[in-house]
Amino acid sequence: MEKQEQDGLLDGEFKYKKNTDGTINKHVVICTHCSKEFQFHRSYSSLKYHLNAKHAFVGAAASPGLRQTTLSERRPLSKSSLDKLTDNIAKWIAKDCRPLSIVEDKGFADVLKVASQDASYKPPARSTITIRIHELYETEKKKKEEALVHTECVALTGDHWTTVSNDNYLGVTAHLITETWGLTSFALTIMKTEERHFAEACAEQFQTVARNWSIEEKVTTVGTDSARYMIAAARIMPFNHMPCTAHILQRCITVSLTDSGFVTALAKCRKIVGHFKHSPANTAELNAEQVSLGRKQEPLAQDVPTRWNSTLEMVKRLIRNQTAVTATLDKQKHKLVLLTPPEWDKLQRLETLLEPCRYVTELLGGEAYVSCSVVLPAFCHLRRVMEVTDEDPAYVVRFKEKFKEDLASRQAHTNYAWLQIATALDPRFKDLRSVPKTDREAVWTTLAGMLHEDSPRGSHTAEEGPAKKRLSLLQMDSDSESEEEVQQDRAIQRYRAEPCTALEDCPLQWWAAHAGAHSQLARLARRYLATPASTVPCERLFSVAGHIVNKKRSALHSENVDKLVCLSNWLKDE
Repeated sequence: MEKQEQDGLLDGEFKYKKNTDGTINKHVVICTHCSKEFQFHRSYSSLKYHLNAKHAFVGAAASPGLRQTTLSERRPLSKSSLDKLTDNIAKWIAKDCRPLSIVEDKGFADVLKVASQDASYKPPARSTITIRIHELYETEKKKKEEALVHTECVALTGDHWTTVSNDNYLGVTAHLITETWGLTSFALTIMKTEERHFAEACAEQFQTVARNWSIEEKVTTVGTDSARYMIAAARIMPFNHMPCTAHILQRCITVSLTDSGFVTALAKCRKIVGHFKHSPANTAELNAEQVSLGRKQEPLAQDVPTRWNSTLEMVKRLIRNQTAVTATLDKQKHKLVLLTPPEWDKLQRLETLLEPCRYVTELLGGEAYVSCSVVLPAFCHLRRVMEVTDEDPAYVVRFKEKFKEDLASRQAHTNYAWLQIATALDPRFKDLRSVPKTDREAVWTTLAGMLHEDSPRGSHTAEEGPAKKRLSLLQMDSDSESEEEVQQDRAIQRYRAEPCTALEDCPLQWWAAHAGAHSQLARLARRYLATPASTVPCERLFSVAGHIVNKKRSALHSENVDKLVCLSNWLKDE
């Protein structure tokens, strides 16, 4: 009987309609869930469709092949979505210095299942992520190579770094000005070195990096610290050497503090800070005292010889928390020798002396703006700040005099000629007030000579004929100025006649707007203004490397270290 009337109208989900006289109308059925009526002519397809469309939780049993997808269930991710997710995981690991083993964490897999709304999703294998990171490195490296191809001049900075496993690496960064007058910098490599720090080995390492990136003919300067082997290596290399001015300034401060009257007060400061830093109980009591005085809870800072401006930070925090520190120590039993009122006054004076040095150090350590042309004006500013006044006590006078003496001796060993030209090519400082008056005209004369060397003078085509060549040779040997030299002098004069820009203005934006009017000088500006004033970019590179090569990952292969550090540097702005 037609399969028992289609299994009782699909298992009781529908029923026949009763007429008013009590008889059954077998041409009309009613849905038992929503009471909707349907015309029935022995066809069940419309009834099944209604169940699947309106009552899916019931229709699943009646027709599993037509079951509707609910919000709680999603289709598995497509291959393109899986590839995109895997690429982003690899990029995240490289950019944020995460370990490759994170893809094996169960918690990470659970997070991805929730995010993808796919309970069957499994994170990519560690080997897959490794392959993707290598592919990402090659892709990003091509972009950097393309940038180097389209530039004429590249400045390098380099320094050595030792890992927690006592492996030595050389980090090198590149700095250049793009065709649109934008200053850009990025890591070239952080390569493992096996040799001792001899000058010849160091020079060969820098030249190897330049060869690997095909920029041997484009490198203008190599910035390093003032270590003896680095200075000796710079003499061997065919590039100009740019000593790190931030290191110079730090050494000046260290020497000046040693020969001044601040030594005893600073020694007491270190003891006091250590008293609180080495004891959680003492720190808790200091924090409670700060709260009772209505001040913000602030830990004290210990200075470190290799950390720039750390002495100033230690002094500033002690001065800000003088009342809280004194009150806390008065309640404790200790063997500390406390600071006397005159010594607190010394710290106040030391803060005033070191604050300009901190500002200059941070200014010269930037890599997102032109810094090479700021060196001489910054040093000139420090010399003015360190001028002795009648109100200065004897220990301040000793500090200022020693600072100026040491700064002058170290400045003499910098690439002073390069700094002078860079300053002249910066429209903010082209009045050369930071250069002695007796040397200013010599700077412009040198600049005119550079224009003469860069000009195509002396190159003649075959069509000019021998007669024209002989005439040009006679003109070159004569004492009178050629027309080309006159034009070069006029180019210098036109540039000098331009008004100086404000200190807040970007010199590269000025050159972008005036490169057409000063085309000859614009080439030199690209060459000189791209050089950084310090090796801070390399220090930042080592900070990233320290997050990658930590105690848990000390056995990481050197090739992987190079690629991970470079990728983290290249992807930081994305």
